[in-house]
Amino acid sequence: MIKSILIINNHGKPRLIKFYEHYSEEKQQQVIRELFLLVSKRTERSCNFLEIGNNSNIFDKDTKIIYRHYATLFFIFCVDSSESELSIIDLIQTFVESLDKCFENVCELDLIFHIDKVHYILDEMVMGGLVLETNPTIIYSNYEIQNKLEKAENPLLSGLAGVMQTIKPNK
Repeated sequence: MIKSILIINNHGKPRLIKFYEHYSEEKQQQVIRELFLLVSKRTERSCNFLEIGNNSNIFDKDTKIIYRHYATLFFIFCVDSSESELSIIDLIQTFVESLDKCFENVCELDLIFHIDKVHYILDEMVMGGLVLETNPTIIYSNYEIQNKLEKAENPLLSGLAGVMQTIKPNK
């Protein structure tokens, strides 16, 4: 089961935080700090899997950290021992590909200004710590449907054409 998903920039600022187990806010901050320290000091050639074991006060002994470093962002997944490391690496790749499709070459600013959409994409993939979908085409399709629904509900989002239709309805 996936315990948490984090996206942290190179300076240690969290850009997405999603915990699937209950932690106090103080413990969440401690987890973020410890994870950033663990992954940021590793070299590019290091393995992307970390088994915590008994070396941590925060995590269970069966917790594994799986991460990828893309440009200025660390995509970090904390999972239990029942998850396959390679499947989680593939899930991270799928997540990044889905973000790229939705934001046309995603960058850190997209995560900051469109965090609601990033959470929607993540929720299409993982719910309650369980993987739901791994096909980026289906994820993007669902994202597009959601965008169309949002625009239909709020004409201001669809621009001037939507505003004109609310002022002058078609006969």
